[in-house]
Amino acid sequence: MRFRMIKLVLAPFVRLFGRPVVEGRAHVPRSGPVILAGNHLSFSDSMFLVLVLRRRVTFLAKDEYFTTTGLRGLLMRWFFTAAGQIPVDRAHAGRAAASLRQATAILEEGGIWGIFPEGTRSPDGRLHRGRTGAMRVALATGAPVVPVVLHGTDRVNPPGTLIWRPGRVRITFCPPMDLTPYRDRPHNQALAREMTDELMRILAARSGQEYVDVYASAVKKALG
Repeated sequence: MRFRMIKLVLAPFVRLFGRPVVEGRAHVPRSGPVILAGNHLSFSDSMFLVLVLRRRVTFLAKDEYFTTTGLRGLLMRWFFTAAGQIPVDRAHAGRAAASLRQATAILEEGGIWGIFPEGTRSPDGRLHRGRTGAMRVALATGAPVVPVVLHGTDRVNPPGTLIWRPGRVRITFCPPMDLTPYRDRPHNQALAREMTDELMRILAARSGQEYVDVYASAVKKALG
């Protein structure tokens, strides 16, 4: 009920400012588990993905989205709670393993797990080295991986601001990755890295972003 309500409330707002154009929606299965893995330009990325699909997309959202104070915190908490998103404590020592267990549970229940492999919003507009969690879960569950490319969200909702500006957002759901060649190989970190690098090549090719083999968090830290 809350999920339907949030779509009714926010969909007109999103359409007004983002005027989203969606391509390849048929690549997202109508039922069954699927992993949506996309580039990450703006806080609004997850909002657009939640609102342009009929099926619920569940993200593992950082817990700051649920604990931040002020108007920004109120809006973030309302959206992520109503959309059924799951808070993750990034400060906890076992956060990575716990997050992957939660993602696995979402998929085992036949749901859609949304993830941004870069781990954080791009600090400079480039596409950064992907983290391997999505592919590790794909190997463990057999869930298909659908790359998702977002354009224009950073212009509609510039990073670090609450202000939305009129623009055009384009969301492209790419064909599911062919993971057949990987499934019979030993499931280890090297394989997950190879698969993740392939995912990032697809995202770079479809987004037109320059790819840099450095984690976005490291670039963000260097920029201060």
